[in-house]
Amino acid sequence: MNGVHDMGGMHGMGPIAREADEPVFHHAWERRVFALRLAASALGAWNLDQSRHIGERMPPAQYLAASYYERWLYTLEELLVEHGLVSRAEIASGVSETSSASTPRPALPAGAVDRQLRNRGGSRVAEHVAARFAPGDAVITRNIHPVGHTRLPRYARRRRGVIARDHGVFVFPDARASGLGPQPQHLYSVRFAARELWGPDAPERDSVHLDLWDAHLDPA
Repeated sequence: MNGVHDMGGMHGMGPIAREADEPVFHHAWERRVFALRLAASALGAWNLDQSRHIGERMPPAQYLAASYYERWLYTLEELLVEHGLVSRAEIASGVSETSSASTPRPALPAGAVDRQLRNRGGSRVAEHVAARFAPGDAVITRNIHPVGHTRLPRYARRRRGVIARDHGVFVFPDARASGLGPQPQHLYSVRFAARELWGPDAPERDSVHLDLWDAHLDPA
């Protein structure tokens, strides 16, 4: 979708200040938000792409004013409410509206945390799908403006590039974020000349590589 989150290529946002020796978490609550997101993801009620799209729906003024983990917390709350796991009243009060005499079973037992942190294989698909392109092929990105999630940023739409590498077959996040299934297809590293993206004032020798799917590309 075309939202405030899609900030690639935008000017006037100020310098990026690099913090020397930056800690993983600046505050204790950030550590807790990370743990809550990890535990909630173990429920299997949503996928990563659905989670990303929820964050993209954050009101623009709130998004720009929020820190990284404030956006994570917003996304988690919206996911829990939309999937009927908690109510907004429960979030506001911090008190469950249901009572149970038994001790609730943890969504993510302590012994499973390491495995959950290392789970990065869920997007690659062991399935034969014909590739539309091969390394060296000239392509042009599609000029799309979906209302849902997309991995094709605005600054790279309707731009010419060259396939640098075929990563293999992966689920298509644009579809999976909308509950349309995995729709597996090839994922490519596409090389774009900096001047193709930013115009003649960009350095002549610079380039940008983007990972894009078959559905984002057409032959040039």
